[in-house]
Order: sequence, then structure tokens, then C-alpha cells
Amino acid sequence: MNFDQLLNAVGAQSDPISIPPEWAQGRAVFGGLMAAMVYKAMSLKLPDDRPVRSLAISFVAPAAPDVPIRFEAEVLREGKAVSTLLGRAVQGGQVVTLIQGNFGAGRPSVVDVPAQPAIPMKALEASAPELPYIKGVTPEFMRHVALRWAIGGLPFSGNASRQMGGWVRLRDVVQAQVNVAHLLALVDAWPPSLMPFLKQPAAGSTLTWTIEFIQPTPKLSTLDWCRYCVETEHARDGYGHAAAALWTADGELLALSRQTVTVFA
Repeated sequence: MNFDQLLNAVGAQSDPISIPPEWAQGRAVFGGLMAAMVYKAMSLKLPDDRPVRSLAISFVAPAAPDVPIRFEAEVLREGKAVSTLLGRAVQGGQVVTLIQGNFGAGRPSVVDVPAQPAIPMKALEASAPELPYIKGVTPEFMRHVALRWAIGGLPFSGNASRQMGGWVRLRDVVQAQVNVAHLLALVDAWPPSLMPFLKQPAAGSTLTWTIEFIQPTPKLSTLDWCRYCVETEHARDGYGHAAAALWTADGELLALSRQTVTVFA
């Protein structure tokens, strides 16, 4: 099943969904997909089309592939402009992913501050070749996502640059307007920001993740490449703190992200 097929399987009263192993990231399902599916369940609870402004995501436990997962959502508060929702993915009676989201309609304002310009990076054509999917080497979900490095080093390369990033897009979706669920997958497709600092393979994962979206979502096709860059701001005791952004190829801001990541080395 491709990304859109899995999203479409999440309905207002959907049965538990088993995610195939081809979407695995180590022993767990790819976190960007889990966040997108919980977000889909949340969006179905909204009374109108107010867009999502921010999500606070906790990966409580690894979600196992090929084991049924139930996606649930509830409205905590519904105001005139802002709705606060709670979404969760439950597997075997345990919450594995938890999201608090804020959805807010726009309102007139005298404040209008443009985004900072996108971080300069090598053009797509000058960047490293597309990272291939290699069974047993790259995570299984990488067959569905294309990455081209333009900033910093690859995982386990011993590269001490605080920045890492490049170009990213989904591989096997039909052409359509990008939505927030796609953006979640594009941002989380990149490895934890501490991985390039390591000189040999070790486990690492995202513990918590907050992400904010620019609304309305700029016009962008699911087949278009996006720019991504993450900066590690601090790391110690097996935890790192990183800030990232996602832009269109032309440098229009799409999302701002922060993660607390763990590394077992």
C-alpha cells in the first residue's frame, strides 16, 4: 500500500489497520506515517475546514508493522476560531503515538511578518544522487521516499556539521496537491539529526516532535521536490535537540519543526 492508500484507510469509524512491513523503520512503523494517520483521524473530527496550525507529537512506544492499530481522535475544545484535538494510535491496548493538535481559522490582523529566507543549499541537479533503497541497509520505508543530500553528512559518517538536509519528495503517490499529511512524511523522512555525528551504526529515534504549518499550504504537487534542513542545537546524555524547516523548491516556507531525539551511542 502506498502513502495515500494508507491515509484513505483511516475513516471516521474505521476498523484497526495493519501497516505492512515495507513501511518499517527498524522495529517500528515509520514515524512520519504514524503521525500522518493520527492527523487524518483528527481532521475527520473537525466541524469545518479550519486548517491545522500546530501538532505536538509523542512517540510513546514503537508501533509494530503487521499488527492492527486503531486510530482515534477526540475534540478537547471547540472555539469560534480554534479547535484543540487529541489523537492517538492504539496497538494491543497501548498508546503508541499521541498527538495534540490546534486547528485555527484565519482572522484579520495588522501583523504581517514574512518568513526568513530559505537556507542556501546546492541545486537539485548539483546535489548528491538520490539515496537508493537497499534492503537490509536503509530503512524499509525508504522505498517510498526520495532523499538527495545537499547539506552535512550521511548517517554514521562522522560528520560534525550541525546542519543536515537536502531535497525530499514522495516516490509512489499520484500527482495531487500536497496536504499536511504529506508534509509530515517529508519532514520525518530524514534521519535523527544526531546520526551523522556517529562513526558507526547505532540506534536513534524521535522522542517528541512539534511541527507548525504555514497556512494556507502553498500550491505544491506531491511529485515536486522540497528543501529541508535541520540544525542540531544541543546534544548530551543520549538526547539531542534540533530545529528544522521545510520549503518548496523556490524557497517558500511550508513548515517549522522541532524534535527531541535519542541516540544509543
